[in-house]
Amino acid sequence: MKIGITCYPTYGGSGVVATELGIELAARGHEIHFITYAEPFRLTGREANIRYHEVPVTNYPLFQFPPYDLALATRMAEVAEFYQLDLLHVHYAIPHSVCALLARQMLAARGIRLPFITTLHGTDITLVGQDHSFLPITKFGIEQSDGITSISQYLKEETERAFSITRHIEVIRNFVNCDVYMRRPEVYERD
Repeated sequence: MKIGITCYPTYGGSGVVATELGIELAARGHEIHFITYAEPFRLTGREANIRYHEVPVTNYPLFQFPPYDLALATRMAEVAEFYQLDLLHVHYAIPHSVCALLARQMLAARGIRLPFITTLHGTDITLVGQDHSFLPITKFGIEQSDGITSISQYLKEETERAFSITRHIEVIRNFVNCDVYMRRPEVYERD
């Protein structure tokens, strides 16, 4: 498959999980396209089947804050069309699911189908998403997703409770590649 992944590329959990997932999928032969404002810190640049597409954000005097969300939706649509992506996988409901929805709608107007999956991670649901100014759009982005996953049973239940989500949410717990990250007993031995 050709999969676009959008995440926060920083040291937080969503960036780590999304990047590690992309690396594992690429190792299994899938073509992975990271679409974000900076290259995810976990990428070395030497992984096969992985491309990074920066989201250009332009500062205009008119805007107090650069419109990253709109630039991201545009870049998602461009990458999806040019590379004929099969799927977008976005990590974090806000703003990524809404951006994926805009990209899907932009492409649908040209007869291109682009499904997207939203993975919920934590503060996007328990903190930011429940803020009164974001709650309706967070709920909308989740409900418009073609698939919804959560990193824990607790987060699934909290999403259902806080947003009255009735659609199925698949729990896929955070994972660790035990071939790469392994316990080193010598580090933990005490004298």
